[in-house]
Amino acid sequence: MLEQNDVLRIVTTELPNGAMLFDCGIETAGGLEAGRLLAECCLAGLGHVRFVPGNERLWSGPSVQVRTDHPLAACMAAQYAGWEIKVNDFFAMGSGAMRAAANREEIFATIGNTENAKSVVGVLETRTLPGEDVAEYVATACGVSAADVTLLVAPTASLAGNVQIVARSVETTLHKMFELGVDLKQVISGYGTAPLPPVAGDDLAGIGRTNDAILYGGEVTLWVRGDDDYWSELGPRIPSNSSPDFGEPFIKIFARHDHDFYRIDPHLFSPAIVSLINLDSGAKFQFGESHPQVIQTSFST
Repeated sequence: MLEQNDVLRIVTTELPNGAMLFDCGIETAGGLEAGRLLAECCLAGLGHVRFVPGNERLWSGPSVQVRTDHPLAACMAAQYAGWEIKVNDFFAMGSGAMRAAANREEIFATIGNTENAKSVVGVLETRTLPGEDVAEYVATACGVSAADVTLLVAPTASLAGNVQIVARSVETTLHKMFELGVDLKQVISGYGTAPLPPVAGDDLAGIGRTNDAILYGGEVTLWVRGDDDYWSELGPRIPSNSSPDFGEPFIKIFARHDHDFYRIDPHLFSPAIVSLINLDSGAKFQFGESHPQVIQTSFST
């Protein structure tokens, strides 16, 4: 990305303390390819993101496909936006491999995959460009110097931000399974798609559309190991239709809960359809349902 600023329509800046800042959509246009690479940075280079033809039954636009053979490390130790970055008036949700170096989230006590790093890369979902103070905060948390910090940023309502969020179909599945108590070491590989919505006019609307893309249009396949009875019993609890909130555009659900993510039923946050292929038995299970009407309403308003 550093060598393709003009092609990707991004701006790279070295802050006075030596940290590198990649603006992928705040004060620059960014683009689809910037978003694809941003998503792969979120995955710490352990996953691949592509644009593929969409499901016409859901939406006429393209879909975002993600695949990984290292789902625990790529999705849970890196891509999951689990680090709240709060510095003075700045706030962002942090993703990427820097999370594994910081080891500030309770989740790492269970999943492991922490590391001692010489340099760190992180992705921030934000509308405001971070300054030196944010880079210093990240550096201190990760045990590196500010000059060894690289931060990539994009808002939700941008071409690049839109892509990197919709590329989280596998990650949301794993996080739901984690909340259900699944040993994620049983998940060997993952593949997912979700429809790419139109870029919204503002970040709040963008949050609605990108969530709907996964909740009502995401389709994920996981290759797992273990007992068939265990997976067949657990399976119906994984997709988004296991939540009583399923069936409304996310923007309405969000408003009903006073725009507080933590008040929303956590079981809602997962893809519409989840398929499990058991490598030990050869059995395949499929759970959930897509909801084209919600997708079309969400993407059109």
